[in-house]
Amino acid sequence: MSAQEIASVTSSANRAAEFSFWRYTLTRLLRNPLGGVGLVIVLFAVVVALAAPLLAPFDPYQQQLVERFHAPSVLHWFGQDDLGRDILSRVIYGTRVSLMVGIITVSVSAVLGMLVGAIAGYRGGWIDEILMRLTDIMLAFPGILLAIAIMAILQPSFSNVVIALSIVGWKGYARLVRGEVLKEKEKEYVLAARALGYSQTRIIARHILPNTFNPVLVMGALGMATMIIAEAGLSFLGLGTQPPTPSWGGMLSDGANYFWEAPHMTIFPGLAIMVLVLGFSFLGDALRDALDPHIKFYSET
Repeated sequence: MSAQEIASVTSSANRAAEFSFWRYTLTRLLRNPLGGVGLVIVLFAVVVALAAPLLAPFDPYQQQLVERFHAPSVLHWFGQDDLGRDILSRVIYGTRVSLMVGIITVSVSAVLGMLVGAIAGYRGGWIDEILMRLTDIMLAFPGILLAIAIMAILQPSFSNVVIALSIVGWKGYARLVRGEVLKEKEKEYVLAARALGYSQTRIIARHILPNTFNPVLVMGALGMATMIIAEAGLSFLGLGTQPPTPSWGGMLSDGANYFWEAPHMTIFPGLAIMVLVLGFSFLGDALRDALDPHIKFYSET
């Protein structure tokens, strides 16, 4: 058998093993009751965000001042706000903002953190010291306060929220990946790659980092919940997504001024935040358990 045929067979075997692993992981995830609930919530939110124009019963920007503060009714299920806008439509469109902020910030934070953690863990020495001390400095600041400080300098907008939360979010991934790289770089497959003369970039990118993906995936799922809360907090303070763009945090801020007069303005955006955050939290916990072969669910016993 030629070297090309051997490589083809090996590649096919690796793909089959990877497919089998993720199928097994999905099975374990769905056997976890909370994991199934979290997955349903997250998938439902994604569908709502993608199909917002089809699902929203009214234009989220349309004002009906003569109908301001109307309570929930058959026509307006979640009621109307201080400008007469349909709250259900604004909650539906607000799902887009929350998911986009979460996905973009978690992705950017994970990439930056993996890059910093991989370089620090693999190279060691003074490079590790500099990068980890920088990470420690960032960890010394409470995340939300640092994000508020950044937004106070930048102009409040969707893009600047993403920038601020990405700056705040990368440090946890850096610490996690560094620890994983320190374990992986001493294993036999890395030593074999070095003996074959592979470059450090190739060893890190193609051999080590793929083996750190599982814990990063778990942290990313849990990080989505954190970023959704952070975006809502910034918008509540007027430092996030600006009106009239529907944002759950901005809707909470508007409703806080009229809580006793129109509590539905606060209740429904707050419930949306709570449910989506719980969904990602359940999903993250279930992913952690599903990716740990030492944990068995009661349905497997």
